[in-house]
Amino acid sequence: MNMSGGRERLVVIGGDAAGMSAASQARRLRGPDELEIVAFERGHFTSYSACGIPYWVGGDVGERDDLIARSPEEHRTRAIDLRMRTEVTEIDVAGKRVRARDVDSGAESWTSYDKLVIGTGARPIRPDMPGADAPGVHGVQTLDDGQALLDTLARTRGRRAVVVGAGYIGVEMAEALINRGYEVTVVNRGSEPMSTLDPDMGRLVHKAMEGLGITMVNDAAVTKVLTGQDGRVRAVATEDAEYPADVVILGIGVRPETGLAQAAGLPVGGHGGLLTDLAMRVRGHEDIWAGGDCVEVLNLVSGQEQYIPLGTHANKHGQVIGTNVGGGYATFPGVVGTAVSKVCDLEIARTGLREKDALRVGLQFETVTIESTSRAGYYPGASPMTVKMLAERRTGRLLGVQIVGREGAGKRVDIAAVALTADMTAEQMTALDLGYAPPFSPVWDPVLVAARKAAAKVRAF
Repeated sequence: MNMSGGRERLVVIGGDAAGMSAASQARRLRGPDELEIVAFERGHFTSYSACGIPYWVGGDVGERDDLIARSPEEHRTRAIDLRMRTEVTEIDVAGKRVRARDVDSGAESWTSYDKLVIGTGARPIRPDMPGADAPGVHGVQTLDDGQALLDTLARTRGRRAVVVGAGYIGVEMAEALINRGYEVTVVNRGSEPMSTLDPDMGRLVHKAMEGLGITMVNDAAVTKVLTGQDGRVRAVATEDAEYPADVVILGIGVRPETGLAQAAGLPVGGHGGLLTDLAMRVRGHEDIWAGGDCVEVLNLVSGQEQYIPLGTHANKHGQVIGTNVGGGYATFPGVVGTAVSKVCDLEIARTGLREKDALRVGLQFETVTIESTSRAGYYPGASPMTVKMLAERRTGRLLGVQIVGREGAGKRVDIAAVALTADMTAEQMTALDLGYAPPFSPVWDPVLVAARKAAAKVRAF
């Protein structure tokens, strides 16, 4: 029986990419007379680009609102009952209801649902160590986080910043702070920055960061955050050294925000993310869906569940969920692990498996690394790029590609992403009919040069 007088009620937890994409798509398919939609968001903003926060902090994006795709008011005009600054504190699966608390007043109430969408996102990892919660220490995951950081930067007189971690967020925030005139040190647990790359490719990123004036400290784990008499951060300490800091950015990654779902008995995987079927329905629960940074996804190359929190996936999840909730049919088959970033004008891209990923799932493989250029070597503006390719031994199946180079390098990874999705071999890739003209590419595109070399190498087995 429907809970709301003949209409079905959809309740959405989380007002960003996955949740509001699902709500909007469901509304396109089913009008207000058929489907009531209630959405809860604990923050101040909806439907925004978290990926753009480093560029807003660094000044490349002028205004916070430039990152907002759709405001709460715009959602409400589409008959979505969006309740801001309201946090869901409990999911009663048996009773098909959620308990929500007004963040400002503390008032609590229960809301029943026929269908539930969980889009609770991720939270920045805060290391369990002294001083991690001190004023001046910031995670950067939401627009609220970005605003809090900018507020700190505006009232902090010192110009020394320490970034803990050298993944996508860490590297992008280091560049943002350099752009704002800060003296930046990055403390990284790994041997090279960008652990999503193999270390030999990460070394190229390391050199570029140092070229920007960033001090890189690798193979170093932060043990505590030191504070001054005012309680604010004053330095970051490792076992061997201290690094003065007026502001600290935590760029050590995020974890799925699934405490609410786990407390309700919903299934999570080895990475802590919710487990769903191909329709993005939570496994074992007919009327509950989940998407975005709180779920695990199938890696089509390794065949294993993986946690890859990216806005591209979240928006696709929302479209799939909204279509299914709205009475249509859609699936999300999985990902190949494609990502792209930059440090100044150095473009960094990867897709598929790294060497350690392939080893972990028991694959035998060969690697090739080639140097090429973004355009014909004789054409003005040709810039160098390095392409690394992994292919399975004997079969030649493409397993992964990493690219580091200047303008024109990063988006070439999309060629490899399509090839991985199509389960192509390196040999098959060499015959791809890619666009060529001297301003765009050498006659053999760098990705195809790598494919030729990989195909030749695996033939030996």
